[in-house]
Amino acid sequence: MPQPTTLLELIQIAPAGNTAFLLTDSGIRVSYDSLRQQVTAMADALASLGIGREDRVATVLPNGLPAVVSFLAASIAGTAAPLNPGYREDEFSFFLEDTKAKVVLCPPTGADAARKAAAGCGVPVYTLEMDSSGVVSIAAAPSGKTAAPPTGDDIALVLHTSGSTGRPKRVPIRHRNITASTANIVEHYSLTPQDVSLCVMPLFHVHGLVASTLSTLQSGGTVACAEQIQSALLLADRP
Repeated sequence: MPQPTTLLELIQIAPAGNTAFLLTDSGIRVSYDSLRQQVTAMADALASLGIGREDRVATVLPNGLPAVVSFLAASIAGTAAPLNPGYREDEFSFFLEDTKAKVVLCPPTGADAARKAAAGCGVPVYTLEMDSSGVVSIAAAPSGKTAAPPTGDDIALVLHTSGSTGRPKRVPIRHRNITASTANIVEHYSLTPQDVSLCVMPLFHVHGLVASTLSTLQSGGTVACAEQIQSALLLADRP
């Protein structure tokens, strides 16, 4: 199969029946077929909300399937702009204004600082929900439009530098840049469909998205994803 040049193509590689995600908090398994359907449906919902190729979709979500589905859908319909859920209200205001975000996607509860910042910036907030079978959707989303497939040269993701030497600066990343990175990671670690990746890095960060998640999806493997990571156990000394 040719090397994918977009994230939409990347998630089409694995057989439909393979497990894409294991949600460790609930034990739910999500197949690649389900993942593809969810991403496509949410991309269409975003298009129906008025999101186009140059529009930024901000997401404020903890680790979990909603963070991944919304990231992929946003990168297809427009451009994904994942934000750290731990930001303060003033930090959210800066990033929403700097990215010119058109919508914000939040979990059903929490994200109060993000919601207040969005209200102050005049950016509408939509809630993501997940049912008992692991299907993620935008609550009360409209329908009627279909998101156009992206090209490799379209911007998939906008991140920011850390701002350690000044104000954080936008870093746009194209679809083909991300898929080239994932291909290199798959090759370097010899990832296969039999491999399982435990996602412990935050999914608002490029390493959590690309190294842990997208590379595994390109290889056809399974991403084990937990909303809460017990850092003390992960870092504890082993005999």
